[in-house]
Amino acid sequence: MTTIEKADAFVIGSGPAGQKAAIQLAKTGRRVVLCEQLKEIGGACVHQGTIPSKALRERAMERGRFNARLAELQIPEIDRSISVADLIGEMSDVVTAHDKYMTDQLVRNNIEIVHGRASFIDEFHIEVLTTTGGKQQFHAKNFIIAAGSKPRHPDNVAIDHENIYDSDSILTLAYLPQSMVVLGGGVIACEYASIFSTLGTKVTLIDRYPQPLGFLDSDLTQRFIRSFERKGGVFLGEVELASCVFDGISQVETTLANGTVVKSDKVLCAQGRVSDLDSLKIENAGLSINDRALLSVDEHMRTMQHHIYAAGDVIGPPSLASSSMEQGRHAACHIAGIEVGTLGDLVPSGIYSIPELACVGLSEQQAREKFDVVVVGRSDFSEIARGHIANAKDGMVKLVVSGDGVVRGIHIVGTNATDIGQMGLLQSATVHTYIENVFNFPTYAESYRVAALSAAAELATSSSVGNGDNQSVA
Repeated sequence: MTTIEKADAFVIGSGPAGQKAAIQLAKTGRRVVLCEQLKEIGGACVHQGTIPSKALRERAMERGRFNARLAELQIPEIDRSISVADLIGEMSDVVTAHDKYMTDQLVRNNIEIVHGRASFIDEFHIEVLTTTGGKQQFHAKNFIIAAGSKPRHPDNVAIDHENIYDSDSILTLAYLPQSMVVLGGGVIACEYASIFSTLGTKVTLIDRYPQPLGFLDSDLTQRFIRSFERKGGVFLGEVELASCVFDGISQVETTLANGTVVKSDKVLCAQGRVSDLDSLKIENAGLSINDRALLSVDEHMRTMQHHIYAAGDVIGPPSLASSSMEQGRHAACHIAGIEVGTLGDLVPSGIYSIPELACVGLSEQQAREKFDVVVVGRSDFSEIARGHIANAKDGMVKLVVSGDGVVRGIHIVGTNATDIGQMGLLQSATVHTYIENVFNFPTYAESYRVAALSAAAELATSSSVGNGDNQSVA
């Protein structure tokens, strides 16, 4: 007879959402079981996504600066046979240390960790096929599904993880290819496209939309494309993909619907990610996915079964580690009866491409649709001392301001862009908030004040000429 263990809460997945949810619940004295199907803690965020990809980015930037210096001295670039793993360097040690830290944190909070594949038996029971081949069953009062996501594999792309990679397997590249096609125009596609371009690979970025990162303010996307093309990259927009296959010899052939064939050494397919719910048997718990293959939740992160919660990539955008952490915490707090505010809509977005991109609040276009008067204040890093000191002049801070002087959106491209000025929006800052305060000198933060001065000047001009509908003098 199978022994059924009991828990107050059973958390599925140890990524950002699951880990934070488990710890929050454990701190209330509840018995928490955390199930992770991998042998490591942290999920894709730690082992295939955020941490290793950002490490590769840092190495790419270091290598790019080094090669630029070699070019100035007329010295040939260093050997291109270096592997991606070598570029990441000691990242495996960092990941191992991070895994140990998170495991210790979970153990310290008396959270039981089970490694294996979970599947629902019914709405209150779950079974885990452990990594050792055994089975465990649990009864829980509450469940939090934080199973994460996996790369989407389109039918017309023959992903083999040797010539055609997805966003998880790309880090297993044995060497830096001379040429690469990147399929997609989202965050992951653009991050890797810019990284490999910086490393000297000839990159062609292909997407069905007219420009990549279409959810960003157009000023940011234009700066990204300009930087990408300056490094030798090529962007092909508004094209449909027919097929992508390895020719059996040495090249991958990417065929477009218009008949164009782009040949490359390697291909990265980064056309989105899908929720990883296949083996969970959610139907046994009375759950079903929506038309976007995601779990629908309410403001408390509850699914249609109110004792079952979901957070992170399984519920869809923004699918950021930072937002997933907060979603997990909110779910845990609701289970524990702890009062928390509703999740705000001022979720900052950070894209770790080269150059770095970040935004929070409304884009210029969104602001124009909402307010009669909109002005824009810009500050180029070439206008501030820190930009020259760090040789990082190709950056910009853009403030989107409504007619009453309130800053409605902040958009940044360049070094340290993701160190975003979110707090100003949370406090309903006006342009005068930035103007009448002192910033350290020389810093990138000084750009906020310069941009605010620019916006204030435009506001003064708009007031003097009258307030026409949708007026902007930026």
